[in-house]
Amino acid sequence: MVVLSDLSEGSSSSSSIQCHRYDVFLSFRGLDTRHSFTNHLYNALVHANITTFLDDEEIETGEDLKPELESAIKASRAYVIVLSKHYATSRWCLDELVLILEQRRTSNLVVIPIFYHVAPTDVMKKESSFGDAMTKHRRMMEAETNADKRSKWAQKIDLWNKALSEVVDLKGMVANGRLEVELIDEIVNEIFRRLHISSRMPLPHLIGMENSVKFVTSWLKDASLHTTNILTLFGFGGIGKTSLAKYVYVLHSHEFATSGFIEDITRRCDEKSNGMFDVQKQLYDDISKPISVEVHDNSLYTSMIANVLAKKKMFLVLDDISTLTQLDSLLRSEGFHAGTKILITTKDSWLTKSCALFKTNIKPKHAMYKLKGLSEIDSQKLLCFHAFMCNDPKEGYEEMSKELVKYCEGHPMALEVLGKCLHNRDLIYWKGYIKGLKKENGPPISNVLRMSFDSLLFKNDKDLFKHIACFFVGMDKDVTKTILEACDIDTRSGFTNLIDKCLLSLRWNNELMNIELIMHQLVQEMGRFLARKEALDNPWEQSRLWCHEESLKMLKEKKGIENVLGLALDMRMHEKETLNGSSALKTNVLSKMDRLMLLQLNYVQITGSYKNFPKELRWLCMHGFPLKSIPSDLPMENLVALDMSYSNIESFGICYSYPQRLHKRLKQLIGSCSKEKRLLGSLKILNLSFCEQLHTLGGFSHFPKLERLILRGCIGLLEVCESIDQCVELVLIDMSYCNKLEKLLRSIGLLKKVKTLLLKGCSLGESQIKIRDTNSMIQLKSSIGTNTKTSSSVVLEAIPSDLKFFTIPLPRSLVRLSLADNNLSTESFPVDFSCLVMLKELYLDYNPIVSLPSCVRSLPMIEILSMVNCNMLMSVEHPPHTLRFMQLYNDSNKPMLRKVVFDPEMSHFELVINRNLLASSSFEINGLVKIQSMEGVEETVLRALGWTKLDFLIGRRLGTYFDGRREESEIQMFYEFGIFSTIYGGEEMPNWITEKSMGPSISFTIPSSPNNLKGLNFCCVLTCGSIEDEFLGVPVIITSNITQNRTWIYEHYIDRLFNVGVKSLTLLSHWMFGINEMECGDKVTIAVTWNPLLFANEVTKECGVSFVYDDGDTDGEDALSYYKSWNHIIGGDLTGFQVTTGEYILNRSRMPLPYIDKNLLKYDNCMEKAP
Repeated sequence: MVVLSDLSEGSSSSSSIQCHRYDVFLSFRGLDTRHSFTNHLYNALVHANITTFLDDEEIETGEDLKPELESAIKASRAYVIVLSKHYATSRWCLDELVLILEQRRTSNLVVIPIFYHVAPTDVMKKESSFGDAMTKHRRMMEAETNADKRSKWAQKIDLWNKALSEVVDLKGMVANGRLEVELIDEIVNEIFRRLHISSRMPLPHLIGMENSVKFVTSWLKDASLHTTNILTLFGFGGIGKTSLAKYVYVLHSHEFATSGFIEDITRRCDEKSNGMFDVQKQLYDDISKPISVEVHDNSLYTSMIANVLAKKKMFLVLDDISTLTQLDSLLRSEGFHAGTKILITTKDSWLTKSCALFKTNIKPKHAMYKLKGLSEIDSQKLLCFHAFMCNDPKEGYEEMSKELVKYCEGHPMALEVLGKCLHNRDLIYWKGYIKGLKKENGPPISNVLRMSFDSLLFKNDKDLFKHIACFFVGMDKDVTKTILEACDIDTRSGFTNLIDKCLLSLRWNNELMNIELIMHQLVQEMGRFLARKEALDNPWEQSRLWCHEESLKMLKEKKGIENVLGLALDMRMHEKETLNGSSALKTNVLSKMDRLMLLQLNYVQITGSYKNFPKELRWLCMHGFPLKSIPSDLPMENLVALDMSYSNIESFGICYSYPQRLHKRLKQLIGSCSKEKRLLGSLKILNLSFCEQLHTLGGFSHFPKLERLILRGCIGLLEVCESIDQCVELVLIDMSYCNKLEKLLRSIGLLKKVKTLLLKGCSLGESQIKIRDTNSMIQLKSSIGTNTKTSSSVVLEAIPSDLKFFTIPLPRSLVRLSLADNNLSTESFPVDFSCLVMLKELYLDYNPIVSLPSCVRSLPMIEILSMVNCNMLMSVEHPPHTLRFMQLYNDSNKPMLRKVVFDPEMSHFELVINRNLLASSSFEINGLVKIQSMEGVEETVLRALGWTKLDFLIGRRLGTYFDGRREESEIQMFYEFGIFSTIYGGEEMPNWITEKSMGPSISFTIPSSPNNLKGLNFCCVLTCGSIEDEFLGVPVIITSNITQNRTWIYEHYIDRLFNVGVKSLTLLSHWMFGINEMECGDKVTIAVTWNPLLFANEVTKECGVSFVYDDGDTDGEDALSYYKSWNHIIGGDLTGFQVTTGEYILNRSRMPLPYIDKNLLKYDNCMEKAP
């Protein structure tokens, strides 16, 4: 089934903050897996920052499920069911299973069954241990003498049997024969993907902020079309400003075609001399995509940003502004586009009161909101949520909980950190912790954070924390892991422990496709303070020097350098030193730093011999390195990570690709081979990103342990040596934006461990590859192929003369492949991708694709397909059956997509698409929605609807307002849910509307007829209640069959405003009811209602209906057969839209999907429902 949804799987239209307390609920049999697989899985989920419920109780008491278990199931977004040998012997497990599947049916939540050393067929057929268990339950039922209890037993057994059969039909994972660690990794990745933790901001869990959420949401929902609204959230650090802003942004950003969330502005500006440049770049990229330009000046970025702000309506969040300079650099503008919303968080409320951004010609509306501490009741809820995973303290912990709540003075972050530190701890530990907390001096948050650090049991974890705080915040988790493990620090358990103590979190980076290490600013400041505290009066006695001023001073004075383990120096932070020429560093000072393992020397001028560099280095980061090659005397035998990004390097290593070069340098190769091999034998990470002068890269045989090769943005790179096939440990290759490569690697197909290959922006559809044959040089377009059997020496044969593709093999081990932004047309792709048997993620964004390339359909394991901003895309037909998630959205003003077609046999499938991508005149998403010009609708269809004599609509157009744009469009017909609709200007009802009523509703009785009722037509005239209103929206239509107790609440697909001109619109719709939904004599009411927040002045002037009956011709072809074949229509499967018995909300946002742009799928989520 193809499905679309609002925000997250199982998300409802409710704005309740605590709708989903947990990301995952684990259902398992403790006897089988509590201390093994389930425990390991739980730790992995927590480690991945996925909120997980795991029942601590071993013993089942009572016949029914515990209330807390039932509450936890209902408060979860996803469920992992570990079906093990003795699972079915537990009545609780079976009751959990029944309730979980019930939640799935009613709320479309994620359910992932794990068949842990059991066969799915045994579960389905109730054989082996499952058969034995169910037989035992039946015998216990038969032995029950109480008739009521026996009846209850029988009902339960029936539900259990059905649930066991149902769960097998879901897509699950089988553990038999698999490494446990691989299975767990797959489960975690599946949760990330299905809940979209990896592709969007995680939704913060808020407690006690309901009023704040309502205030910000109501501000955001203010539908003023003529002004800009700015809201300043202010309060002290850790009070929840960023969390509140994120919460609102995640829920509502997709209501805007353009949006951006710029986080941690102050810290990013403080960490780099020109940090504002990076912030401006992110802001501009977010709000101007897909436009991409190269800028080197802050003032130019300011002007460019101002230009976009004036032209686009958007929702923008600027997080943690601390200076007027920051605000003016980002928002200094002569005006903003009407309808724009700007949310600013800051600790200083005065900043936005006098900023230049309010000195515009048309002043924006400005509101301010101060976040205060939590109440005592909410503070206890927050503490208990993190300490006990419930709202109230456990028995015996009441007084200590009150004491901690009082101590924290309503500070959310302090309460969260305390709760996580005390989770699963006994009373003795609590008492000791509170006693230690009272000894600390200073504000509560500082004391709490320090206690969280002190509670780390192992020196390893404390060292890990300080290392990350000083050097690795914002860096790739896997890269950091590799570096620090080479420094004898255990990161696997260490990361988990830091996350458990609320000292570290993880964030997915969509651009780099990696997981970043994130620390709250207060936590990082504490970590750096602890590093400095080691020698507060003598910074040269510190083991970690992260402060650039102190690093420079120590290197100049040469004091205490023998104690240093890690040092960071960025000369961009010392502009005065650079200008007066005193910035050069003499290498002899490094010769005494025997313990130094982590060294960052960014944009530093170095004099002296490089042999003086410490031999124990594990990580060397030298951004802006001035030399053209790596010095041969640089000791690198222990180096595991080398980062020379943004450097002037022209070549790295020796490339053997051309025999003449090999011949000329044979002597050098022979003399240096053993030495270079020794020097680079430990290297696992090589990052040469944005080395724009780099033209050749080779010598891969000298670093056989290489795991990650990052060449991003090397725009001058012409050649990568084919000796790369000797790097047998490679798992990631990033050559994004290497757009001058003359020779792509054929030997790359021989690598057996590469999981990720990123080729974004490599101009693969543009570059011409020269291949010599016996007669001439043939110009061949480059492309990507998959013939892994072809070696680099095979001559390409049988190439058509009119179009010749240069193909290269890709690794069969690939899991993730990005070919984004390569100017690849549909024809540029190879015929076959089928040998990529492991590929699960394919990114084709920013390519001029017209239709889904046929090679994509052959991918046997593909699950994620992204075609974002493919501006030429016109159709997506028959994607692979294995596909689970597809992204289609577009920032272009010229949408072209007209058709999306899925095969009926496709399983549960998720589609992310926005309105901007769809052609305004006509398009169809198979089985979901169809729009076409009224002039293009077949006459037989119109007659079948009873829509005759509509000639007056021919040639008419209607002004619309959408996403800040005014345009005119022809009159269209919309179809979804078995409902056809059209809207046109004026008050002219068709003359065949027979029953009419003034006002917003009409009641009637279905008349008797010798023929069967096929449907009814409903028409209403809509007018503006105020002469100032220029636009009208589309209302909600509520149809109630009072006799049958059925109600359909239709929230229309049409999401635009209409320029009424003469102040009125007519909405005509046909509802395809059958004899099961509407029968002769049924009493029916149809009412029109509006969202009062958005349309306070709209009035429904008149309503009318007419009936359409079967003409009795059973031999003729049904003109509506195609429309009736859709699943989610009245009379079809509306299970996912049912809210109560007999009541359905027909709104595309209710479809069960992790994320969807509301601009496509709904008119408004706050529409007034039926009373």
